[in-house]
Amino acid sequence: MNDRPAPDLSAVVKAYDIRGLVPDQLDEDLARLFGAAFVETTGADAVVTGHDMRPSSPALAHAFAQGATAQGADVTEIGLCSTDGLYFASGALHLPGAMFTASHNPARYNGIKMCRAGAAPIGQDTGLHAIRTLVEGWMSGERLPAPRRATGSVTRRDMLKDYAAHLLDLVDVLHVRPLRIVVDAGNGMSGLTVPAVFRHVPVEIVPLYFELDGTFPHHEANPLDPANIVDLQRTVRQTQADLGLAFDGDADRCFVVDERGDAVTPSAITALIAARMLADHPGSTVLHNLITSRTVPEVVRELGGTPVRTRVGHSFIKAEMKRTQAVFGGEHSAHYYFRDFYNADTGMLAALHVVAALGSQPEPLSHLVERYQRHTASGEINTVVTDAGSALAAVRAHFAAHAEATVDELDGLSISTPAWWFNLRPSNTEPLLRLNAEATDGTTLTRVRDEVLALIRR
Repeated sequence: MNDRPAPDLSAVVKAYDIRGLVPDQLDEDLARLFGAAFVETTGADAVVTGHDMRPSSPALAHAFAQGATAQGADVTEIGLCSTDGLYFASGALHLPGAMFTASHNPARYNGIKMCRAGAAPIGQDTGLHAIRTLVEGWMSGERLPAPRRATGSVTRRDMLKDYAAHLLDLVDVLHVRPLRIVVDAGNGMSGLTVPAVFRHVPVEIVPLYFELDGTFPHHEANPLDPANIVDLQRTVRQTQADLGLAFDGDADRCFVVDERGDAVTPSAITALIAARMLADHPGSTVLHNLITSRTVPEVVRELGGTPVRTRVGHSFIKAEMKRTQAVFGGEHSAHYYFRDFYNADTGMLAALHVVAALGSQPEPLSHLVERYQRHTASGEINTVVTDAGSALAAVRAHFAAHAEATVDELDGLSISTPAWWFNLRPSNTEPLLRLNAEATDGTTLTRVRDEVLALIRR
């Protein structure tokens, strides 16, 4: 290791991935150790790696490969790719994988998303804690184990064409009506993947910020923040486009804007795609996390499917996808999961489903999604708290007395009645409580939202 103080891995190893500031919290020496620990934990003789466009990503990925090969594993490097491109490679090659990205975080951050063969997630309970324990031991002076075999090799392989072909095999977009689509890549990886996927689709793409630039010169690659889709909305209106798409930095999430420039909620997109999937797979199971709109389970039931409610987070949803054999799953954060894509999340496949749904009928997108926007939602409201446990207990006691209230603690605290529901979840990394609420009308939503906020902000 270098002369800097050893990083605190408790601040770097998150619930689902590794993420930190470069080089203060994550550098090449640490990436090398993570590569070795990844091989030791998975027992793999071969792994696949990919990286995004951040300036630090190639060097970190190379160091990781050095650590992996030193422990005897062969490494297939697919180079620049989206996170769902790495999941595709893991599934198609049946190899454990590591993606170097910090997703939507600012430029100084980087990280590693890991999976087992077949894109099965690695989280705290499925290997990430073991990886952290190994690395901490080696950082404190323990010797690395002897490799099981000779030093592994590194080979390069381009998977982009295979990735695009696989997606286009899963949804028919070759017979849609002519559409004009504005795409904001945010200088992230969709600047590479959108041209590859859409090159044979009969639509006109109006590109915004397709240059791969991990310094994010135009805006952060986080479309969940309304400030970051302003350019997209304006361009959709100016060009009279049929829809707009915005991807986050590693392009595993996709956000949608209608022809008026209005954002379409991820819950409405989840319901729309669920309807399409149930048409092709009648009676199937569809997952939704507990913060998505009630519209989602309503639509799934109306179409003869089985809705299953899950905790927030990709590792939980992917495990449930496998357990329930669900055909599709969606989250409020615009992560969309597909059984035919190794149960993994892919923003690009979700985008193709939206294009197919719009392009196979004459209505504008705003009319198409109206049926999937039945309730009024608050969006996520964060509040700094000094004692999350006490705040949650106060809210629970207050609302549990409501005659029609149902209380559950699947993920944080959820209170629901026929007219409204809300969920309060503590942040994993900050002293915050996150409130999401929904009601049948705006007046009811405002009343419930303000009542909860008053309790936790006392």
